[in-house]
Amino acid sequence: MRSAVKTDKAPKPAGPYSQAVRAGDFIYVAGQGGVDPNTARFVEGGVEEQTRQTLENIEAILKAAGSGLDDVVKVSVFLKDVRDFQAMNKVFAEFFKKTPPARTTVGVEFVVPEMLVEIDVIAYSPK
Repeated sequence: MRSAVKTDKAPKPAGPYSQAVRAGDFIYVAGQGGVDPNTARFVEGGVEEQTRQTLENIEAILKAAGSGLDDVVKVSVFLKDVRDFQAMNKVFAEFFKKTPPARTTVGVEFVVPEMLVEIDVIAYSPK
């Protein structure tokens, strides 16, 4: 069983993809950035503010799928500047307090210059 997940509490996809897809007991959340879903603009500030907004967007998508951050098992973090790792990590720790998921963090060049961080997740959430 495979179904798309959609919520107005997170930014609309910028292309032909779903915010997330539930496939059986797994939820695959597409890469999210620090975009405020109400304004469709990147939040003001630096990587900490964008990381917080990104994780709030992911949390909203997971909630729409009947899940939450506690169900996340794998995270991929993409940073525009790897020197922002500590600042991103500080905010990340606020969202994943119980059992932190497995994570990969890499430095990348984004197509959108305002984007400082992008995060995608996989959650295990049996129905």
